[in-house]
Amino acid sequence: MKMNDTIAAISTANGSGAISIVRMSGPNSLKIAQNLTKTTFTPRVAKLAKFYNLNDELIDMPLVIYFKNPNSFTGEDIVEFQCHGGVAVSRLVLESLIEAGARLAEAGEFSKRAFLNGKIDLSQAEAIAKLIETKSKESVKLLSKQLRGDLSHFVDDIRDKLLEIMAYVEVNIDYAEEDLPQDLIDQIKDRLKTLSQLLEKSLIASKKREAMFNGYKVAIIGKPNVGKSSLLNNLLDFDRAIVTSIAGTTRDIIEEEITIGSHIIKIVDTAGIRDDTIDEIEKIGISKSRAAAGESDIVIAMFDNSRKFDAEDEAILEIIKNTNKDVLVVLNKIDLETKFDETKFDETKLNEFDIIKTSQKDENYEIEKKLEKILDSYSNTEDNVLISQRQVKAVEDAYNSINEAYELIETAELELFSYNVQEAILAISKITKPYEHDDVLDKMFGSFCVGK
Repeated sequence: MKMNDTIAAISTANGSGAISIVRMSGPNSLKIAQNLTKTTFTPRVAKLAKFYNLNDELIDMPLVIYFKNPNSFTGEDIVEFQCHGGVAVSRLVLESLIEAGARLAEAGEFSKRAFLNGKIDLSQAEAIAKLIETKSKESVKLLSKQLRGDLSHFVDDIRDKLLEIMAYVEVNIDYAEEDLPQDLIDQIKDRLKTLSQLLEKSLIASKKREAMFNGYKVAIIGKPNVGKSSLLNNLLDFDRAIVTSIAGTTRDIIEEEITIGSHIIKIVDTAGIRDDTIDEIEKIGISKSRAAAGESDIVIAMFDNSRKFDAEDEAILEIIKNTNKDVLVVLNKIDLETKFDETKFDETKLNEFDIIKTSQKDENYEIEKKLEKILDSYSNTEDNVLISQRQVKAVEDAYNSINEAYELIETAELELFSYNVQEAILAISKITKPYEHDDVLDKMFGSFCVGK
């Protein structure tokens, strides 16, 4: 990849539409654009122009916008051609740009140039990539905050505080003849503890919301014929699962994606949980059901109002009693004669949950509202949420190094303490930009008077 090349690519998805954007970036962008349109451009002023190929054939009449460096996304000269929609037109424009001296951009090259030219950092680049593929409204809001620079500011603040600690300790390693005074040790410990808590809070918030981008998983569990498949079909608003009165109809897990409020969820209909089946295929399905409940973010536990409480219901109670997931308890078929003993909920402390009573004739609005309320609680946070495993690993490494440094400061082993602080800086810096040792020098001498 050569940074002095002029690159071009189609920036909109394939297919028919009102417009299709072709983008060009690099030192020769303006020259190529002027040659093919036979006109001149003023920065940031949209201009309708005739676009010709090198054979002087008219291709299109796009709206052209010129962004002069460094005031562009990549930090280079950029020209955007807003062509008439359709694959053929945009491809002809792109081919003409390449024939005139540009080359086809590699995957992610526009964003890479923006990073290398200091227009975005690594966390913002990752937010751009995620925004392109995300499906839910809540993840768009979170990614927009990261694109705005919220995570960058969080990282920079932690990095600066670590640099201050390291800079002072480095000076004492080189020049101090005595141990650090206790009041300074206490100050450093307080700072390290605060930083550790901030990173831990971010990790917890991120792990709670890691399913946000691909959809939270909701598992419906219950004994056979309790109404799980009917609930799935009702929520989907079409008959996805087969519904019969025969126990064990659902033998494998069925997973579908739906939207509730602003959230994407993957709702899973599981095989009815019972221990007396002799059908090997059904046994496999039941095993998968237990696993699905363990892997889900929310569990909907269904019970049948028209049947007596039995060992199969007891098995469901055991699963939800021992889970740390959010649970919705649903008592189904309330339009039929009541045979279910609700006092069993009291015995197992399930009375702490809101019991949703419904029937297969109902629209299940209450279940949807409860799900939306739980999902809203996941996204209502001011904490900095990490959006990739790379970011999570960086914060975990910084968190561990800070805690190790905290244990060492009392021992007066300043070299080892300094090493751990530097490891924390290196780790947290991976989220946005590489760490350079000159940063320590800047902190070390930045407080000196002018002329010193």
